[in-house]
Amino acid sequence: MRHLRVLHYLCEIARTQSIRQAALNLNLTPSAMNRRVQDLEAEIGADLFERHSRGVRPTEAGLTFLRYARGQLAEAERLRATIDALAGLRRGPVRIACSQAVAHEFLPMSTARFRAQHPGLSFEVEVSAHDRALAALSDYEADLALVVKEGMVPAFRILAVLPQRLVAILRADHPLASQSEVSLKACADYPLALPSAGMGTRRLIDDAATRMELDLCVAQVSNSFEMLRATVRHENLVSFQIEIGQPAKEEQSLVARPLASGEVPLAELVLCQLRARELPLAARAFALALAAELAAPKASA
Repeated sequence: MRHLRVLHYLCEIARTQSIRQAALNLNLTPSAMNRRVQDLEAEIGADLFERHSRGVRPTEAGLTFLRYARGQLAEAERLRATIDALAGLRRGPVRIACSQAVAHEFLPMSTARFRAQHPGLSFEVEVSAHDRALAALSDYEADLALVVKEGMVPAFRILAVLPQRLVAILRADHPLASQSEVSLKACADYPLALPSAGMGTRRLIDDAATRMELDLCVAQVSNSFEMLRATVRHENLVSFQIEIGQPAKEEQSLVARPLASGEVPLAELVLCQLRARELPLAARAFALALAAELAAPKASA
């Protein structure tokens, strides 16, 4: 599979946007790396990269070829994993792009349980926004995505769906923390720490506030749920998240209270893959295990 090495070189150049840096990362000289690129460009009859003073960037032909290269590398990885499985081995990595909501507790617990059964496996997890996660699937940079559904296209196959209520994240001594559930209208009376505009949770909150004609007092906005939680702890603000990402019981300073039923639509947490792709054995096995966890009552507890 010597030709795969050249494809790997191209992907590394695209990732670093530099022939020199890619060569250093792969223990080649820049001249040798550049020669391989030029040989391939001559073979296919098109420039794959535009050279400029600050590095390189793929041409339109280069972008098309990179999609092919990533697909070939992913297929080779699947083949190696299948061959290893026949020999009784299990290989990784299983590559996952996920929402911040599951990165704090749910997904680390899931990967730990699976790795306990399959110690030879490794995981590569990228925490990213919805669009970036789906782009990672399309570019073969991720095997699976676990994100809040914000619109899907036929190119993706949904493997599991978990409806999710939104919860208010509060400090334990907040006036609303004594209630079993809270209304968005009540939350609007207090300063809020909200996800950035465009994030799925924020869209649900904004749509509900518009429908209910509420004026929200937004004290802080961030694209990081960790930042929002820290702000809640330090300033006693109110934030929101889907229930699977609510604070663990160990975080005694924070509590989660579900929003009143009917005020805000349910979000959908989805596990998905690229439809046209056959997953490596390890990723396929983990997808089945994760889908089973999402279907179990404890996933939404």
